Amino acid sequence: MSIYTESIEKLIERLTRLPGIGRRSAERIVAYILSAPKDEVRSLAESIYRAKENVHFCRICNNLSEQDTCRICQDSQRNKSIVCIVEKPSDVNAIEKAGNYNGVYHVLLGSIAPLEGKGPSDLKIDGLVNRIKQEGIKEAIIATDADTEGETTSLYLVKILKPLAVKITRIGVGIPMGSNLEYADSTTLSKSIEARREI
Repeated sequence: MSIYTESIEKLIERLTRLPGIGRRSAERIVAYILSAPKDEVRSLAESIYRAKENVHFCRICNNLSEQDTCRICQDSQRNKSIVCIVEKPSDVNAIEKAGNYNGVYHVLLGSIAPLEGKGPSDLKIDGLVNRIKQEGIKEAIIATDADTEGETTSLYLVKILKPLAVKITRIGVGIPMGSNLEYADSTTLSKSIEARREI
């Protein structure tokens, strides 16, 4: 039997659905929420709702945006002849923090994961192919995760992109096998971009 009230238990259960939040962390968050002023809690709830309502995927690269196109796609200073292909919007953020990449991105919104029933048709690959054909892209950097799904996705992308006569590179040293880009530190990511290799 739980020592918490029904509403507290329900909030804890909802919070544990968030990535990286276990029961103890959820209990600490609930304790903070209950001790915080009502205005602060209301502001937090409104911010969550506003983000869910206003944020969508960029129509060009699938990064997160509150407009039709994201800030990176709108930036005229970016090198639009190089596209870095990543699995998720958080990977864009990780590479941007590294600070040494000035091209554009294409977010696949996932990876090929047969055990989860996700195949190539579930990813935003068609949009990538169209961009390479139409936008004069000269280099495609594959920066998928260094796990089984990321490597499978990378191999599939090479097969699809090779006939397009675009230089294909893969991020290099520094990213351990089985790890996720979003958890790599900025220096490691910076070195990986610099050490990319042609496929």
